[in-house]
Parts: sequence; structure tokens; C-alpha cells
Amino acid sequence: MGMNTAAYDDGGIRCDDQGLTIRRYYLWGAKRIRYTSIRGVETLPLTGLNRVRKWRIWGSGDFVHWWNLDRKRPKKNVALVIDVGRRVYPTITPDAPTTVARILAEKIK
Repeated sequence: MGMNTAAYDDGGIRCDDQGLTIRRYYLWGAKRIRYTSIRGVETLPLTGLNRVRKWRIWGSGDFVHWWNLDRKRPKKNVALVIDVGRRVYPTITPDAPTTVARILAEKIK
């Protein structure tokens, strides 16, 4: 077996050859999502009316989006909403959202 090289890793979000790892997603750890399970990715600006969402440090406030634990979220302006075909959408705030969005777009073609 070869190494599973990370294309991106900011400590909270990791993109490697196989999929996306969202660290601190559950109380007990990370959520792993294979690229083949991702149906789409939407950019969610954390500005204007959505500004309040910056303060969602972990969990869900609307039973639609699930946010991993990210203490730096209040300083961020963009989230990525991951469609995995379920009612709840994993919602992440990577340090470099443009880079992660590009990697995901390339991997889920």
C-alpha cells in the first residue's frame, strides 16, 4: 500500500487521495467522507444575514447544517456545505476555502 498523501491539511480539514476528513466533527472524533460519496459542494458566505452562523462553533442550529468544531470560525467569511445525499449537510470552514473547494471540485467530477 502506498502513502495516502494529503493535498490539503489545516489541522481541522484534510483532503487526501481518497476523501475528505473533517476533524472534531463528532464529540469522539473525525468524520471521513469518500469523494465518491460527495454529490456537490456549495459555498456559503458567512456575511450579511449569515454572519450569525460564524458563532456556531460546533453542532447544528437548524437541523440542516452540521458544523465541526472550529474555534477560528468567527474570524472566517466562507463555509463549504457538503452534499452527501442525506438530510444533514456537513458544513466546514477550512482556513483556505478556495483551495478546498477546488480540490473537491476536481475529485468529485
